[in-house]
Amino acid sequence: MSHPSADVDELSGDVPPTVPDVDRIVAHADPVVRNLQITHCYHRLSRALAARTGGWANWCTFAVWASKQVGQSIRQEDLARTLERLLKSSPETAARVELVARSLRRALPRRGLDDLERVVRRAVVATARLDAVSEATARGNLKVFEEIAREFARFLAEFADDAVADEQRIARFRDGLRPGQPPEGQDRLRRAFTRYHEAMSTADPKQRAELLLLANIEVGLHEQTRLQPEITAALEAPLVDPRALERRLFRLLLPDNPVLRWLRMALVIVLGRRGPVRVAGEQLADHVRAVARRAVTAHLMTLALPGGELLELDEDLPARFPPLLDRLSHPELLALLRVVDPTPDSLLDTAARDWSDLPDRMHYIADMFRCHAQRADLLDPPFTGEQVEAITSGRRPAGRL
Repeated sequence: MSHPSADVDELSGDVPPTVPDVDRIVAHADPVVRNLQITHCYHRLSRALAARTGGWANWCTFAVWASKQVGQSIRQEDLARTLERLLKSSPETAARVELVARSLRRALPRRGLDDLERVVRRAVVATARLDAVSEATARGNLKVFEEIAREFARFLAEFADDAVADEQRIARFRDGLRPGQPPEGQDRLRRAFTRYHEAMSTADPKQRAELLLLANIEVGLHEQTRLQPEITAALEAPLVDPRALERRLFRLLLPDNPVLRWLRMALVIVLGRRGPVRVAGEQLADHVRAVARRAVTAHLMTLALPGGELLELDEDLPARFPPLLDRLSHPELLALLRVVDPTPDSLLDTAARDWSDLPDRMHYIADMFRCHAQRADLLDPPFTGEQVEAITSGRRPAGRL
């Protein structure tokens, strides 16, 4: 869905964050608050650059909503419920859960074990290392912000009053970026900021639109290359240790008093390493790995946009190209799209099948940048004024974000 460009006069009053501002956020110890501050900082950077480029979306514009979505994974909102729902809905999983429940009933024949399948599912969720998913997404959120937001802040400070192209100044800016390809080199950022600089000085709307799209994709490709280890880690993090599952089940079913504590210890010793509960738990744990990956993938492959719109990244983009980007002509943009977009000028097959696959991700991301390049509501604040007050004070806002 396309909207008119944002009102540039409305954006021009925004004061962009500085490099010290970025550094202060990076140093914040609480990953939840830090993510909220990162998201708000991206919003300020986005609006400041949009004010100088005709109100069009830049990479920071999309980073706002991606970072806000990542915050849900960092806070583990709904992830446990998603995993438990998947455990309950799969017949194959239900059979393995039932096997664990039967083994427990044989091990504890005289105890009231009503609704034991639900107890097993909850024990699985509790031992599935969802904290590791949170940690991996928080690392990625910080890693990208620390590098890329810093360069946007530096760029906006360097060219605060520059209304015309200045090759010497942009060359000096580029010299502050490391040569070479990502993940270590920053050649793509060098090219991206050169195009942002050109977009600031051109009066041709189509040229500006194509320069911004080129810059956004260059930054996106750098970002996604750098994020590959953290994305892989998040997807592979949920693992259930059968021993931990067994211990948790006995702890839940045998309340903690001295007599029952000894009984629990005796049960583990008597049942042995390959007792019925352990064997059933191992079968369930092997299966849960795939189920948990689906749950994490569902979180990583969902993007909430303003107005309640939800993009499911495993489905083709439900949008269209804005008129200025319907047919492209910039040679460098066309060359880059030949690398990242296997279906040129089409939204067919944009759906990402495997979010751990970099080319798969970039196909979706490049077309998303192109489709939503002129959406004014993407420049809207991601948080309310009351939430911003808490966030900038270093506190977690009350309620759901």
